[in-house]
This record gives sequence, C-alpha cells and structure tokens, in this order.
Amino acid sequence: MERGLSVLGNKINSIPEGAGALFFIQIVATLGFAVFYSTLVLYATRHLKFSAADAALLMGVFGAFNYGLHLFGGYLGGRFLSNRNLFVGGMVLQVFGSALTAGGTTELLYWGLALFLTGSGLNVTCLNMMLTQRFEPEDARREAAFLWNYAGMNLGFFIGFAVAGHYQLTESYASLFIFATVGNFLAIILTVANWRVLKDLHTPLLKVSPGQYRLRFIVGLAILFGLVPTVWILLQHPGPTGTLLKVISAMVATLLIYLTVKHRDKIERNNMWAYLILTLGSLVFWSLYQMAPNGLQLFAINNVDLYVWGIKIAPQWVQNINTVVIVVGGPLLAMWFSRLRKRGWKIDIPQQFAAALILMGLGFLALPAGISLASDTGLVGFEWLFGSYVLQSLGELLISPIGYAMIGKLAPSRYQGIMMGSWMLVTGLASLFAGDFSGMVPNTAEGAALITNPDYASLFARLGWGSTIVGIALVLLVPFLRKLIQVKAKQSLTATA
Repeated sequence: MERGLSVLGNKINSIPEGAGALFFIQIVATLGFAVFYSTLVLYATRHLKFSAADAALLMGVFGAFNYGLHLFGGYLGGRFLSNRNLFVGGMVLQVFGSALTAGGTTELLYWGLALFLTGSGLNVTCLNMMLTQRFEPEDARREAAFLWNYAGMNLGFFIGFAVAGHYQLTESYASLFIFATVGNFLAIILTVANWRVLKDLHTPLLKVSPGQYRLRFIVGLAILFGLVPTVWILLQHPGPTGTLLKVISAMVATLLIYLTVKHRDKIERNNMWAYLILTLGSLVFWSLYQMAPNGLQLFAINNVDLYVWGIKIAPQWVQNINTVVIVVGGPLLAMWFSRLRKRGWKIDIPQQFAAALILMGLGFLALPAGISLASDTGLVGFEWLFGSYVLQSLGELLISPIGYAMIGKLAPSRYQGIMMGSWMLVTGLASLFAGDFSGMVPNTAEGAALITNPDYASLFARLGWGSTIVGIALVLLVPFLRKLIQVKAKQSLTATA
C-alpha cells in the first residue's frame, strides 16, 4: 500500500508545473463549446424558428469560424498578447457571448455568437501552446500529457453534452446558456489561480523590449476586440460568408498545388502530392462527420424513436456515443495496432485514411437501412442511429490522431506552416460543406417522419456511397501512396548511412 502511494506520489511530482492545472482548465473550458456545438441548430429551429436550411447554414459558418481562427490564435498569442493573456481574454468573450445568448432573441444570438466564436476560435490553440511549453523538446512525457489533455477535453464534452441534453428535454435554453457562462467563468478562475505557473515560455514575445511588449499588447487587444464586430457582420450573411471562405480555401489549395508542381526536390514533391491526396480524403470524412450536430441531429429529434427502455434520450446525449467510443476505443485500438504490427502487419497512414472513409460511409448507409425498417409512424429504431455513430467514431479514431503527425512526416520544413494551416482550414471548410448537406434535409414544418423519411434516406444514401467510393479509391491508391511516402524514408536512411 505504502509502495503504491509512493509510486503515485513520484508520478505526480514528475508532472511539470502547470500541466496538471491545464488538465482541469481544459475540462471546464470545453463546457461552453460543448453546449453551443450540440445545441445551436436545435435552439435556432425550435426556439428562434429558423428554417432547417438557415440553421444548417449558420452551424456551418459557426464551425468554419471556430476552426479557422485556431491558426491565427497561435500567432496572436505567441507574438502579441501571450498565450496566457489571450486565453483569459478569449474566455471573457465567451462568458459575455454565452450570457447574451441566454437572452433568447435572434439579435442577441448573433452578438452572442460573435463574442463566443472570437473567444473559442482564438484561445483553443493557447491551451495547447501553454501545455507544450511545459516540456523540453526531447521530454518523453509530452505525449502522455497531450493524451491526458485530450481526455480532459472529452470529459468536458461528455459533461457539456449531458447537461445540454437535460435542459433540451424541457427546452430550458436560458438555463443551459447560463450553465455555459458559469463553465467559461470557472476556466478564468482556474487560470488566474494558477497564473504564475502558466506563464509563457520560449515565445517570440518574450524576446522584445518592455516598450515593444506594451505596444504589441495594445495592438493585440485591438485585434481581439476588433474581430467581434467583424464576425458579427459576417454572421448576418452566412451564405456570402460561406462562399467567401470557400473561395479562400480554393485559393490556398491552388497555392499548394502550385508549390508542389514547382518544388524542385523530387522526394519532397512526392510527399507533398501524397499530402494533397490524403487531405482531399480527409475533407470528405470531416464534411460528413460534422453533420452530427447539424442535419443528423434534426433527423434524430424528428425521425428517430428516442425512447430506450422507457427513457427518452435527449439528442445531445447521442453526441456522447462518440465521446465514449473515443475515450474507451482509443487506447484499445492503439494496443491492437501495436500487436498487429509486431506480427508483421503493415498499418500505415493511407490504410487508415481509406478505412476511416469506408467506416464513415457505412455509418451513413446504416441510416437508410433503418429508415426502410421504420415503424408504422415512420420513427426509426434508436439502434440504427447508435450503430451509425459508433461506425463514424471508429473512423475518427483512425484518421484524427494521425493528421498532425502526417504533416510532420510529409511536409518540407519550409512549407510546414502553410501545410499545417491548410490542414486546419480543411476542418473549417468541412463544416461549411456539412452545413450545405444538412441544408438539404427536409424542413420539420413540412410533415411528420413518414413524409420526410424518403428525403432523408436519399440524402444519407448518397453521402454514404460517396464516402465509401472515395474510401475504396484510396484503397486502390494505397500502393501508389506508399511509394510516394516511402521514398522519403529510403532517402533518409541513405543519408544517415
């Protein structure tokens, strides 16, 4: 007993100062986003009477802004405000954004979203930057720390989804957004309480003079608060905003293709082509994945029998299927892959991308099958929705953890910044496409489940087969992709020898 306590005490003492605090900060900081992510479409359609298409479009822009601002957050924190200051500033915006949204009007929703998105979009990167700064580059504990951080984020999602579902059953939206406000405020309190141990380390901002620091701080604050009205204006016009973001994404893609074609190093050029092909596959995957809080949620609440063993399942609780699969399945999948590799199985990035797309396709194809077996009232059995989410989550386990590792492996050093940024941009673009797909779902005012089921079945079948076909295409491309990627490994071995 004493020995066990001693071992535990040594492990706790070995945690770098600040890393433990960031774990708990991550949990409470995630609560507000979990509420908005899982409730925005339902709040817009059921409380504010948006059409399904308008709510889907708004949710698409919500995701695009949130993920698109992540990249800028790292730059703003590291060079202007410090990651610690920007995180608190972002959480302050989230507090006011959640509180305004609780007001219950469309006008307050737009201002609330502008405040919340600016905060959440910028400060997510700050948490990761503060955590990575606690470790030296060669510190082997870094990977475990990020796994714990990822677990904390998923715990925050689980709690947020659970509470959101509780209030959704009675549509007590004001109380729900007040809960989000409290969660955001707790993140500020925990950060301030650990202010000293969360100071920035090794950032460009620390190298400037005090005068330059003050000037940059003022500029950073101006950018932070200036983004709010900008986001507010763009949210008023989600259609043109979505088109603008798609055009920007197309320009970035064109630039990457140009850089790849013109790149002189054949080895690096091949790896860049592999990156572009796999990124296209990931865009298909995430576009369907991000329909979960959007079109899939509308389908669940209107066309699925949500009573299980006499208990009504709130639509937000369905999102926790994903959370549980990720938390439980992640370590199990890692152990299984380790065993397979020891037995000589070759499991690599192209295989995992292809399998993820096929699993996503099967997840969507399960829904038309469930619709074909719906009850006399048109309601689909909950088990079909459950199975769909499990398949999608297994696909996420295959594709999500290796994304950033892929960039480190395939991106030439001179292009790592733009390729990392484009990878994050893909997630935002996927959110827009998810909004487009979700906008194709029938409006709930048009009829009951029996009337809308055929349209849902047609949409889900098209998306499911599309993802499956792209996955099969990647399977066929696996030998080609392996050849592109392996060239670099062989060259590295040659150079080392």
